[in-house]
Amino acid sequence: MTQVIARPQKSTIVRMFSAPWPIRFSFAALDRIAPGLGARWAERIWFTLPKPKPRRPDEPVAKPGEPFRIAVGGHAVVGEVWGTGPVVYLMHGWAGYRGQLASFVAPLVDRGYRVVAFDAPSHGDSAPGAFGPRSSTIVEFADALTQVVHRFGPPRAIVAHSLGATAAAVALCDGMRAHRLVLLAPMASPLTYARQFGQILGFGPRTFERLVGRVEQRVGAPMRQFDVPDLGRAVAMPPTLVVHDRGDVSTPVSDGAAIAAAWPGARLHVTSGLGHRRLLHAPAVVDEVVDFITG
Repeated sequence: MTQVIARPQKSTIVRMFSAPWPIRFSFAALDRIAPGLGARWAERIWFTLPKPKPRRPDEPVAKPGEPFRIAVGGHAVVGEVWGTGPVVYLMHGWAGYRGQLASFVAPLVDRGYRVVAFDAPSHGDSAPGAFGPRSSTIVEFADALTQVVHRFGPPRAIVAHSLGATAAAVALCDGMRAHRLVLLAPMASPLTYARQFGQILGFGPRTFERLVGRVEQRVGAPMRQFDVPDLGRAVAMPPTLVVHDRGDVSTPVSDGAAIAAAWPGARLHVTSGLGHRRLLHAPAVVDEVVDFITG
């Protein structure tokens, strides 16, 4: 059963970006006199990964798995494999790394699954992607997942966090098949976030239109093609569990609710007090995800 969550008036997705008044002033001026230059600057900020956050002391660490390395677009993607049996893939989010999903490894291996986790291009132990260090795209995430699946076989399930959930949905829309899908704190619409991004940086429609054009040129597709609710309307998605926390300040819970409402057969579980990252190792969430996959 899907819970309906009212969409807040303002999202907090862009808290990862800071915009002091000199930057806002500069973007506002460029919007008037040189919106193309402003869009180029905004594009660089949009695609630049924030500095990695240190591992929290309470975050679990999985036992070392069997390491692997594959080439994705000529760049090395690094990961680990645990156990034997049907394959479950773990996919981190923007500025994340595979170890953030460590809590799922042992329970899934104990249930007879082979678990595969990897770092997306420019993340964790993987090499920089096509656009250099500290830069990546949803397309690179999806391509990495596709190539890893090609290496290890069809997914019994995919467990994906944040922007990794968008990439998993894109890969499934492009033809990948899975028996189960788990979306943890997913992002619903990059285009919506781009509008909020513009509000934070202080530029107007002229710069925004050019920014969207530059983003679409870089990823090779219209931004609307990454709208996750629409992806689930376009193709038949596997049975899906969406887990989102009410207090998430990176992706609002209304995003998860919008996806669950749009996808036939999707189920939404709303938690409280876990935020964006603690969700990944809360025992109750781990148990529900593992039970959903094995069920």
